[in-house]
Amino acid sequence: MATPTDTILARQDAFMTNNYARVPVAMVRGNGADLWDADGKQYLDLFAGFGAPILGHCHPELVEAVHAQAQKLWHVGNLLHTEPQTHLAEAISKHAFPGAKCFFSHSGADANEAAIKLARLYGNKNPGKSPHGHRYGVVTATASFHGRSFATMGATGQPKIREGFEPIVPGFSYVPFNDIDALKAAIDDNTVAVMLEPIQGEGGVNMPSDNYLKQVRKLCDERDCLLICDEVWTGVARTGKNFAHQLWDITPDIFTLAKGVGGGLALGVMVCKGELAPLFDWRTHGRAVHGTTLGGNCLTAAVAVKIWEIVDRDGLVARSAKLGDKLKADMKAMQARSNGVITDVRGAGLFVGVELDNSKLKPEIKDAPGVFKECLKRGLLINATQGTTLRIAPCLTVTEAQMDAGLKILEGVLAGK
Repeated sequence: MATPTDTILARQDAFMTNNYARVPVAMVRGNGADLWDADGKQYLDLFAGFGAPILGHCHPELVEAVHAQAQKLWHVGNLLHTEPQTHLAEAISKHAFPGAKCFFSHSGADANEAAIKLARLYGNKNPGKSPHGHRYGVVTATASFHGRSFATMGATGQPKIREGFEPIVPGFSYVPFNDIDALKAAIDDNTVAVMLEPIQGEGGVNMPSDNYLKQVRKLCDERDCLLICDEVWTGVARTGKNFAHQLWDITPDIFTLAKGVGGGLALGVMVCKGELAPLFDWRTHGRAVHGTTLGGNCLTAAVAVKIWEIVDRDGLVARSAKLGDKLKADMKAMQARSNGVITDVRGAGLFVGVELDNSKLKPEIKDAPGVFKECLKRGLLINATQGTTLRIAPCLTVTEAQMDAGLKILEGVLAGK
């Protein structure tokens, strides 16, 4: 007899493209860091929907924010002004840097597209010694991930993301993350921007050295290049700061947000210094040079405003830092007990990567994706990337007891018990 999950999966196979290597689980309900599938099984979610439901599933104040806004206004289009969008821009600017201006879109890829387009406009206005009469080159890092649109595939330093979609938008080059000498060598007369994740997410929660981002900032200033920080994963208190670049006390010219900023709703944000904003101003060009239909619609903006209110009121930036320190300490203690299975623990706040030596896992587990699947069987949701790295990124409202319970499950899987 078919289970409720079987029925959902069969219907999806009939009517949806199979883009993702999904596991045969259909979630139907969530509360905080807890999820339930269609068959009634409960799971502890320590990955929070790729970091998007930053305050957990169905946070009651976010539910109320949606309900209240849904009864007033959903969407009018960006030729008109709305209060939720205005309030959100104010909140983000307040938490970023003086004079910060926002452009709202639908996703992280959209936000990164906007950042790249703004950089190219800057290169047109400031051509320097470019042989093309305008600068358009963007240097990014190997192992980076910036999206799956054509420009952001070009920006992504992983060949597998671009494979099959050639020709890719030209103008992108790649250097090893955390290698300032390689970056210096890569910047030429055509370079207009350097685009980096402060902490690489899809690449494996890769951390920069203590002075790397400051060196990058200095280099960009010297070469008249814009510094773009992709904070799609690391924004909104995830790393123990409002935005990860603040961990290293730098100010980018542009940074981007998605995932947590909408709490699980579709929202991307490009944030830029005030002096760059006129490059997008329709009055500068006599026409709109970039735009979007649904970006910053009333429902998502109202939720995002409420998220910032809760982050501030409940001290979630400091909580993320404190609980993240405990998480890393607990994982390092687990590493010492792991007989070499765990080789590294890294990250900031509630964004932690755990590197594995796959050769020391039980044969039936095989690798990091195998660890993910076995954890899921035992009711724990984490993530695997790059074949050897586990990612732990719970909602900011997760309890210590939930974290402890999840790590106990994980240790049992790694030990083959």
